[in-house]
Amino acid sequence: MRLFTPLRPAPGAILARANPVAKLAAAAVLMIGLFVAADALTPSIVLAGEASAIPLTGLRWRDLLARGWPLLLAALAVGILNTLFAPERPAAESLGAGIGLGLRLLGIAIAGLLALATTDPTDLSDALQQQLHLSPRFAIGTLAAVRLLPIMAGEWQTLSLARRARGVEAGRSPVAAARIGFGMLLALLVGAVRRATRLATAMEARGFGARECRSVARPQRMRGGDWTLVAAALALAAGATAVSVAAGSWRFVFG
Repeated sequence: MRLFTPLRPAPGAILARANPVAKLAAAAVLMIGLFVAADALTPSIVLAGEASAIPLTGLRWRDLLARGWPLLLAALAVGILNTLFAPERPAAESLGAGIGLGLRLLGIAIAGLLALATTDPTDLSDALQQQLHLSPRFAIGTLAAVRLLPIMAGEWQTLSLARRARGVEAGRSPVAAARIGFGMLLALLVGAVRRATRLATAMEARGFGARECRSVARPQRMRGGDWTLVAAALALAAGATAVSVAAGSWRFVFG
């Protein structure tokens, strides 16, 4: 499975049927709880809660691992680098800080992944307008951005094949790999900006945004289950913090 390939959860799954705004709110609550905690116990508890919620997403573990392995690799790299290059302090303290930072980043990334992977882009756009009352321009722009992610994945693969056909390979040199990767990212960014400009011009030419009044074709409502989801996220974040405080390991990130 390639990066940005759309995941298709089971339509009847609990999280797949939840309101997109409720899922974003639940993810934001967990992210805030993880951001302010600088210990390793709090993110461990939150990660356990997120893992227990995966059966509710309607997604297979295999698909999530195929999509999320870069997150695991990034969290591992951050934890190792933070341990090796941390300011002078006891080895056990440096190791704990590195593990805590890696787990926090992993928990934040998984919260966002579960929220977005179970959300249809069209439902997200409708909910942003109806529940958060955001501008249709912003909501439709979000829809277009999510829809274009698979195209960007295809362009990344095309760039990789083009460089390989020209004999541009990094071999075993990490410096060369970083240089090639940066060049591909720059090319991908330039292509994305050009595509966004063409898309915006096409939408303007079709009169999008000429009138403020827009009808609603797909009503999105906050139901009892949606509020339960947000409350569960609050309980998980608060419970993880309370357990960490009781254990004496909780530390404020700026403390």
